[in-house]
Amino acid sequence: MALRVIQWATGGVGRAAIEGIVAHPQLELVGCWVHSEDKVGRDVGELCGLGPLGVQATNDVDTLLALEADCVMYSPIMPDPALVARLLASGKNVVTPLGWFFPGKRNVAELEQACSAGGSTLHGSGIHPGGITERFPLMVSALSSAITHVRAEEFSDIRTYGAPGVVSDIMLFGKTPEEAAKSPMVELLGNGFGQSMDMLASELQFDIDAEPVTRHEVAVATRPIDSPIGPIQPGRVAAQRFTWEYTVRQQPVITVRVNWFMGEENLDPGWNFGPEGERFEVAVAGDPSSHVTFHGWHPESVAAGLERNPGIVATANHCVSAIPYVCAASPGIKTYLDLPLIAGRAAPALTSGSA
Repeated sequence: MALRVIQWATGGVGRAAIEGIVAHPQLELVGCWVHSEDKVGRDVGELCGLGPLGVQATNDVDTLLALEADCVMYSPIMPDPALVARLLASGKNVVTPLGWFFPGKRNVAELEQACSAGGSTLHGSGIHPGGITERFPLMVSALSSAITHVRAEEFSDIRTYGAPGVVSDIMLFGKTPEEAAKSPMVELLGNGFGQSMDMLASELQFDIDAEPVTRHEVAVATRPIDSPIGPIQPGRVAAQRFTWEYTVRQQPVITVRVNWFMGEENLDPGWNFGPEGERFEVAVAGDPSSHVTFHGWHPESVAAGLERNPGIVATANHCVSAIPYVCAASPGIKTYLDLPLIAGRAAPALTSGSA
């Protein structure tokens, strides 16, 4: 029997998740929540460019809560912990890229109670934070002893991110440096990356200092730069670099960084991605040291990225691939450390059922 899945929201990650659910041999899409009124009642497949799937989109939360389903792939722009608790209490497992990667001492009593009441499981996944900041560093760390430093870093061209409201109002591109200095991304991302870093520190057994180090740097345009929010004018923020760092007796031991640029031209300072271009990196310093670079999660061009961004697809797939494992897990909040190896599935034409 296929696992019955509800997709929550149809933004970039949501649309990619629906593709992944439809392609997964163990999953069946049975419901979909949407935010926009103009999407209500429409076939979800048509919303995602897949053709009819026989599932209608709805914004009626109670209807979806009552629907028989094994799991919710939860990916709105911002999480609502109270709603997640309701989903869990209704007996539905939840997989999400929006947090709960490694809650640790954070206040999750309500969610734990909801898991207990519903016999359900909550799992946070994704790419960054997620795989790049947790799973892959831990996997690579097994090849080293006497580890002294772990780094997880992203280098991305934000011109390929087709979410103008997020780019302008949350990421604060196109603002003055003074306005960008108040960016909520320091806290929003810091919560997710903080959990990732907590997982690394706990599993690697670093005796971290009480206060993490946070840095937010910006570069401004020197000439107008085309972007998803229109031309960014000279003197306005066109590149940002966020760094979070854990230390042991003031020595850096875990570093997580994002480099988000509107291209590599006409910036002050003159930042660039270097000869390897856009990428994700995981580096572990130890005996021996390892340095792994991930390519393929960035589009070939700005236009291609606005059409379908591989990084967003990878984020969705990481969540969708986890669904069978999460549904098989015992109730509670489960991290990568609690679940077995999560894997994708072969293309349908290459499986035994296709012969």
